Amino acid sequence: MSVTNPRQTFSNPTIPFAGTILGGLLPGEMVLIQGSVPSDADRFQIDFTCGSSVKPRADVAFHFNPRFQKPPCIVCNTLQKERWGREEILHQMPFTTGAEFEIIVLVLTDQFKVAVDGAHTLEYKHRVALQRVDTITISGKISVSAVGVLSLLRSPAASPTEQEPEKNSVPFTGELLGGLRVGRSITIRGQTNQNADRFCVNLRMSDSSDIALHLNPRLKKGVFVRNSFLSQRWGPEETSSSAFPFTAGQYFEVVILCDPQQFRVAVNGFHQLDYKHRVQELKRVTQLEVLGDFLVNIIGDDIAGLYF
Repeated sequence: MSVTNPRQTFSNPTIPFAGTILGGLLPGEMVLIQGSVPSDADRFQIDFTCGSSVKPRADVAFHFNPRFQKPPCIVCNTLQKERWGREEILHQMPFTTGAEFEIIVLVLTDQFKVAVDGAHTLEYKHRVALQRVDTITISGKISVSAVGVLSLLRSPAASPTEQEPEKNSVPFTGELLGGLRVGRSITIRGQTNQNADRFCVNLRMSDSSDIALHLNPRLKKGVFVRNSFLSQRWGPEETSSSAFPFTAGQYFEVVILCDPQQFRVAVNGFHQLDYKHRVQELKRVTQLEVLGDFLVNIIGDDIAGLYF
């Protein structure tokens, strides 16, 4: 799995497959599915359902249905009271017959977001209350090696820090064991306060006051500030952005990926910005600090760059 220690796993399930999601799904969780598509596949489907009843058929909150016949497409829909709703069709095909794949379904308060093989693929707004979803089913021409559910709060063993933050524990400071390295990623999920002004995420050197990366969304001004604090002074601010991704009172996910020349930052499943390294000795960056007007749900690392 791309994520260490998911809260629930299904290994090499027999298809068709139906598995109960213990505790249901919560905003901020991810469902990962790894497998392969047979060379003769015509279609397969992954359904997030409200129970597993066959007669009457359980409601399907999210029906994800890649179809390989010409023209190839992905059909998404919802089944309620044994009636399908309006189809949402993506006329693109990120899957290849005869090839392996990894699907990541990010669960948000208002929608599902799907990434395939590290690339954002589609969004699907909830038509059924998320708290009703408690089952995942997989059928069709597909081979699955693993299904995993990543929880909001992970055990300390899965954290990159020496202590796992309790929910709502801001400010938070933790150690990045071994320091930063190329390929390492850090994820912060939480919810901004209703009257939030700003918050910040700092990647610091623990042996000095230097900050290699300072991310500072200012909600009331709608500005996403990036900077570094080196040798007792701030450098030039970077503020350019195609859109401001944060809203007061809303859930968010920030993923920071460390590339050889830059940090890459995704917010809520979309690549947001790049920030060129101003510190070259990445291993000296050993501390994560989060401050400001929001409630933390999870801090974790090495969730592979899903949306870049």
